[in-house]
Amino acid sequence: MSVYHELLKAELHLHLEGSVTPDTMAELAPEISAQEVGERFRFSTFAGFLECFKWVVERLRSPEDYALITRRLVEALERQNIRYAEITLSAGVVLWKGQDFAGIYEAVRRGALRSPVEVHWNLDAIRHFGAEHAMQVAHLAAERVGEGVVSFGIGGDEQRGPAEWFGEVYQFARNAGLRLTAHAGETAGPESVWGALELGAERIGHGIRAVEDPVLVRHLRDHSIPLEICISSNVATGAVDSLAAHPVRRLYDAGVPTVLNTDDPGLFGTTLEREYEIAAREFGFSEQELRRIAENGFRYAFAGKNDVPPA
Repeated sequence: MSVYHELLKAELHLHLEGSVTPDTMAELAPEISAQEVGERFRFSTFAGFLECFKWVVERLRSPEDYALITRRLVEALERQNIRYAEITLSAGVVLWKGQDFAGIYEAVRRGALRSPVEVHWNLDAIRHFGAEHAMQVAHLAAERVGEGVVSFGIGGDEQRGPAEWFGEVYQFARNAGLRLTAHAGETAGPESVWGALELGAERIGHGIRAVEDPVLVRHLRDHSIPLEICISSNVATGAVDSLAAHPVRRLYDAGVPTVLNTDDPGLFGTTLEREYEIAAREFGFSEQELRRIAENGFRYAFAGKNDVPPA
């Protein structure tokens, strides 16, 4: 068992669809060979990752499929002593597929309620699909405030979906009582993070390229704006050139609030415990520092009591 198992942990950047492991894929689509699944899950660029993600979600054909992957995910969270999770459901993908979102959301919500893990939901729009698409997702989220949905965000291709498109959408979401996050600074530079902050994002998904702008780093530190850091994800998608090049240590040492996450643990073959191990082994994080990072998961949560629960 990992030495980090005993840490009480929260995960704030976690995609439901990206949690699908090869084993879960075998349950969803037993007609697909293990060899094909292995080939699909093998990628080294962000574009390759998006293709894999798309391939997985195309095989989520019913609310029952979504319920299955939710059960498998919360079981994995429970095994790792994760007490709180904000899971991102790609509502934008559900709309793109022309499926009934209400049925799918009820299925995943019921699946999560069976777990002792405290689960809340972030609804995510595909930023390169544009502002009208994002507003549709924001409306779906607003209709479910108080029914498990706590936040709204945008993901997808930063280059093809600049933040300035979404000012009205974020204003609507804020007025509806939703908390705000955004993927930014993953494959685009610091300007993408600044754009997300202009929208009102309270947390930044990834945000690693903020390290290129000292003014931005100080802003994140001084305004206590956390980065949802996903080390293995950034290596797997080519967002960083190598594990050694990842800026997590520099950002942490500069005082930027940091939370460790898995992003898409099934597709990246990782767990939150493994991310803690990588932080210790590769970047020299001490046990005390990792305990503070674990506490940040609760401190910057959009729901809950914002403190570490008793063991």
